[in-house]
Amino acid sequence: MRQIANVWRAGFMAEGSHALVPIDVCPILVPKLQGVPKIAAAFGPFFGECDVSATLADNGIDIAIKASRKLADKAVAQFDAFMRENAITRIAVNGETVAQLAPPSIAMGKVLVALPVGGFLQATAEGEEMLARLIDESLGKSKQVADLFCGIGPFALRIAEKRACTAVDSSKPAIAALQFSIRNTQGLKPLKAEARDLFQNPLIAQELNVFDAVVLDPPRAGAESQCKMLARSKVKRVIYVSCDVQSLARDATLLAAGGYVLQQVTPVDQFKYSPHLEAVALFTQLRN
Repeated sequence: MRQIANVWRAGFMAEGSHALVPIDVCPILVPKLQGVPKIAAAFGPFFGECDVSATLADNGIDIAIKASRKLADKAVAQFDAFMRENAITRIAVNGETVAQLAPPSIAMGKVLVALPVGGFLQATAEGEEMLARLIDESLGKSKQVADLFCGIGPFALRIAEKRACTAVDSSKPAIAALQFSIRNTQGLKPLKAEARDLFQNPLIAQELNVFDAVVLDPPRAGAESQCKMLARSKVKRVIYVSCDVQSLARDATLLAAGGYVLQQVTPVDQFKYSPHLEAVALFTQLRN
């Protein structure tokens, strides 16, 4: 894994509790994040009890801290040497950057994306590449694609290498990062990004009908409201990326009621030592 959350004083939360369990090594982390518990412990004198999250960017480790204690201005000056020593590119506290050697960035397809503070990534780079390849294969000859719950664009940016794409997500920082990438990248097909709450304000059928295909990658809760609208639309292909089989089954039932047929489901095991699987499901509409 390339992200780790809720690390404090060199420990991890014990299952089902707030008790901290010291560890020496975490077998699911990429090697460059193995030292994060020790890094997290170093923030104790500054913040007391706090949550420390780390993301491995291409140019270093991105640290995000949630703390109730306010950081003294003079403390920031002490971070520079510590950051260089531990290959930390940015430290953010409660969503605000307090120290930065360089903007943390990560490659997505051919595009280098600047990470927003606390931005979500797929669990592994290899898993992301596999999911993107399965999406590309499932899109077939589609020319106009919507990528819903797009995050910072791991799929949209790859889709736009071949096809026009509209990317939508509720996270304004994620969309801002994606829009910045779009403005600073040449050679992509038309790609636009929009911030919109797809739970409360899903794209309606008339909006969806301009697309040949829709890609969905919702959080664990699924995309119930959006799938109800898709079931009324004329979209020919729906590619649903899911990390929760129960919400996928519920939403698949909604799509089936609207005339969609499940063509295939491909599991992607990117959660080592756990029963969880990512799945990519392809639905096609036969009633058009």
